[in-house]
Amino acid sequence: MTLAKLGVEGHKLAKGAQRNPRKVKRNKCLFCCSLQLCGNNPYVMTRCTQLLEEQMSINFIDVNLGCPIELVYQQGGGSGLLRREKVLESVVRSMSNVTNLPLTIKTRTGVYTDKNIAHTLVPKFRDWGASLITVHGRSREQRYTRNADWNYIETCAKLASPTPVFGNGDILSYEDYERVSIDYPSIKGVMIGRGALIKPWLFTEIKEKRHWDISSSERLDILRKYVNYGLEHWGSDTKGVENTRRFLLEWLSFMYRYIPVGLLEEPPQKINQRPPGYRGRDDLETLMASANCTDWIKI
Repeated sequence: MTLAKLGVEGHKLAKGAQRNPRKVKRNKCLFCCSLQLCGNNPYVMTRCTQLLEEQMSINFIDVNLGCPIELVYQQGGGSGLLRREKVLESVVRSMSNVTNLPLTIKTRTGVYTDKNIAHTLVPKFRDWGASLITVHGRSREQRYTRNADWNYIETCAKLASPTPVFGNGDILSYEDYERVSIDYPSIKGVMIGRGALIKPWLFTEIKEKRHWDISSSERLDILRKYVNYGLEHWGSDTKGVENTRRFLLEWLSFMYRYIPVGLLEEPPQKINQRPPGYRGRDDLETLMASANCTDWIKI
């Protein structure tokens, strides 16, 4: 399944969904996909839900309760909704009532590091109409620091039963995935975020239960494939090239963190393990490991 955060403000979508249909266009290669809505207004979120079901070929709709970005948080969206339970209830109930698609929720453990609240909310999400809940094992304050708390996610999964709970946080290898599957039996699945940006071949590793010591040329082929998708999606004019380049550079800001398996002393790499300066096995591998954005432009 592929879950994409909707990159436009909800009120703009509600007022004119047809103005920029490319932002909500489904790629033909996706067999199961969803859009994640982030907002703070029950009416707008509900109207967006109706529009997406009417105009998009999607399999479910997700509510974003995890975004830690300051502007979003201060406006009461993303993890900011965790502070406004009455509004949150109205959002979830209203969205659930107007759609025939499954409604899912992605949440953090809470707002503050020392005050987890997700365990009190997941039973309510179930009662309000959520079909599945994903818990990111960090608070809003933690952002992406510290390790995800999978023990807490397991607790939430037990409390939400029979509604399935997925876990999110720190999966960067098939060993990470296997460990979660074995150690936390109440968690029914895993959502992968940063791991897929750093290692887009991670899903192949999980499926085949092996490390893939991917070559620099194979990684370049993946980037080339993305560029072709981007130009097909946005167009090959100046604006299309600019959009494709912009998102490619954002992606490279994650991909450079990958440390080739063949260079690791103790695999697997951990997600918060930053690569030391190293020379790759060829010039392209060295270039791809650079944290310098001017080198990303060269790529």
